[in-house]
Amino acid sequence: MKNSREHRCILAYILLVFGVFCLFILNACIGSVRIPLPEIAGALTGRGSGGTSARILWDIRLPRAAAGLILGGALSLSGYLLQTFFNNPIAGPFVLGISSGAKMVVALVMVFLMRWQLFLGREVRVTSAFMILAAFLGAMLSMGFVLMMSRKVSHMSMLVVSGVMIGYICSAVTELVVTFASDAQIVNLHNWSRGSFSGMTWENVQVMAMVTVPAFAVVFLLSKPLLAYRLGEGYARNMGVNLKALRVSLVVLSSILSACVVAFAGPISFVGIATPHLVKKLLGTAEPLRMIPACFLGGSAFCLLSDLLARTLLAPTELSISTVTAIFGAPVVLWIMSERRKGRAA
Repeated sequence: MKNSREHRCILAYILLVFGVFCLFILNACIGSVRIPLPEIAGALTGRGSGGTSARILWDIRLPRAAAGLILGGALSLSGYLLQTFFNNPIAGPFVLGISSGAKMVVALVMVFLMRWQLFLGREVRVTSAFMILAAFLGAMLSMGFVLMMSRKVSHMSMLVVSGVMIGYICSAVTELVVTFASDAQIVNLHNWSRGSFSGMTWENVQVMAMVTVPAFAVVFLLSKPLLAYRLGEGYARNMGVNLKALRVSLVVLSSILSACVVAFAGPISFVGIATPHLVKKLLGTAEPLRMIPACFLGGSAFCLLSDLLARTLLAPTELSISTVTAIFGAPVVLWIMSERRKGRAA
């Protein structure tokens, strides 16, 4: 039985790694501009002429694919942490309003800085780190409201409803802020708020990697405390787990990961909810030591596939990535809810 489970996990990891690799290559090869395979191979190996095809590949497609890989994994991992923290299968950054809170503060900062630029008459440079900090503050603000509501409500379903309401409030404030922006600013904010990996640069990829990789490492180191926490607070306390420190860590880490996604790509729906469940079914186990890396890989594959479809389904028109992730993710959420209802009925 144990060997069978080990073999299943190994096969699942092979499938996930192979899927991420293939989707990354497809994202680099497929686009609105057709590039012959020999030119792609030459550009990737450095034997190309360094012409237009190489610039498209290295300056547009590869940074975008790398961003989808990193941010998709971060979003899935954030969802897994929130589901573990709240012990709720449909908890996620988007559902609990955390992404909306991050979006609200980033929109406030963007509009304020644009107004400040007009007042000064010169451009004010906004760093990626500053945008991540703004998104983190917004995410922590929403998370604070969710935690406050979790002490007031007795059912987890009401907590989800509270998170949805917080999301609506943050979205309303964002829309109010946008009314004070100019037409050009509204277009930029609208495109960002729909969720997209377009316009990524290698500098962006470097910053998001500097945030996501250490966060992933810390989450992985928390595998054993998370396993004890999943078995019950009493068991975790008997095993010497500092529950208060663990909860704070889960809140901060999930907020950092969500903030990084929103700062660069805008709010993206359903990835944080659906991917952990799909990965758990694929692995056949919920052990954190196996789930954490698999969730990251699964989120990367999910976002790379969604981004590829968003760019190609109605080309040259590009869909928002949240449109595609909702098409795939919403049925998974409905399936989760029906499975829970069957379990309670049984």
